[in-house]
Amino acid sequence: MDSAIVQRIYEAAFLPDGWPGVLDAIIAHVEARGSIMFVANPQRSLMRLTASTEIRPLAEEYAAAGWPQRDGKLERILKSGRAGFVADHEIYSQEELKVSEAHNLFMRPRGLGDGAGIALALPTGDIVGLGVIYDLQRGPTQRKFVRRLDALRPHLARASLMAARLGMERAKVAGQMLETLGLPALIFDAAGRVAAPNALIENCTSHVQWRAGHRFALRDQIADEQFRAACAAIGGDKGASVRSFAVAGAEGAPLMVAHVVPIRGNARDLFARSVGALILTPATLPQAPAAELLQSLFDLTPAEARVARAMAVGESIETIAASARVSVNTVRTQVRALLAKTGRRRQGEIVALLAGLKVGRDRASDAG
Repeated sequence: MDSAIVQRIYEAAFLPDGWPGVLDAIIAHVEARGSIMFVANPQRSLMRLTASTEIRPLAEEYAAAGWPQRDGKLERILKSGRAGFVADHEIYSQEELKVSEAHNLFMRPRGLGDGAGIALALPTGDIVGLGVIYDLQRGPTQRKFVRRLDALRPHLARASLMAARLGMERAKVAGQMLETLGLPALIFDAAGRVAAPNALIENCTSHVQWRAGHRFALRDQIADEQFRAACAAIGGDKGASVRSFAVAGAEGAPLMVAHVVPIRGNARDLFARSVGALILTPATLPQAPAAELLQSLFDLTPAEARVARAMAVGESIETIAASARVSVNTVRTQVRALLAKTGRRRQGEIVALLAGLKVGRDRASDAG
């Protein structure tokens, strides 16, 4: 993974006018012609769009003509069940590409061919779409480039939460930024002390304990340990720490998901002596798709998400294995991955965590 790109992604989380530069860096990393990033609301209406420098005029023309809604690519990616980037030729058959209006009327006349995209479902119900596109003569997107894009996915998911809530234009005042976010959030320093909270998190006493000396703790002890580990890892630039994790609240309080977003590059100018932001999102919003929620927040594979949902409704490992037609050992391996990715120690803790999520048993959505 290119650490310089990761640094720029987190810088753009707080300085949104940096996204075109991030997209320029991404297309250089995967040898593409251009890249587009957009935010759509739960009704799939396009709210904001940005693009890499060279193809920005084409991207704006594409959006103005309504092609993002007309070509159905976003829905195809969501229905694929893939947690990462999906190449166009994996979601369109050759016959479909031959008759596709988007390809025949817009892309091919402009020399645009195959690409790869991802749909990041946020707990707010918004969808962030990001794609790269190649010149027509390049042919199908190479798998090695999809793997490079997938390595960036967890970082893009966390930074995209900021982009979706703040918009893609520069925010000039740190305090105003936190209020504009519309979610409980605070900025913290290297010691984990509060540098700037917003009013929403100050009132979130069911999940946060406020202490003297600008200190705080999450009421969920395991979640607090995960936050401290993520905070320590920011200084050392370690990628292994869990940066999105569930936070249980006081009895009767809804489950929240915490996101730790590092402050990088020029964004540090906004937040003197601060190293990151802690953002809390509700995990029970009715419009948040269950599968996408689990996959994007905890970096799960589709198979791991299916196991998590089955555990949440009380299925045993043996039942899960029989239903999926895999071995018990395979499911146990997936459970170990769940423990590592959610930062929990026992299966019962995963079940308790996911009890607050509206996961259901939608077998139809498990296809693929």
